[in-house]
Amino acid sequence: MSPSMLRQFWFIVETSQSQTLLNLDDNGLVQWLLKQLKTQRSLDHDEVNAFSHYIHARLPLIRDLANSRLLFHS
Repeated sequence: MSPSMLRQFWFIVETSQSQTLLNLDDNGLVQWLLKQLKTQRSLDHDEVNAFSHYIHARLPLIRDLANSRLLFHS
């Protein structure tokens, strides 16, 4: 994963609706984020696997960010 791909991924996380990120179960959230990334750039099989593992490892952080945004805007 290149730095630009990681930046793009975190941009997707930051600009996605908090409710979407919080309402999906773990596998659904991983698949949804991968789909969003694939719409912006083509990923080969190895990149999909790498991002899948990367996202799974960071699900608590992703949900914390979404939750904090939701609380901040309340």
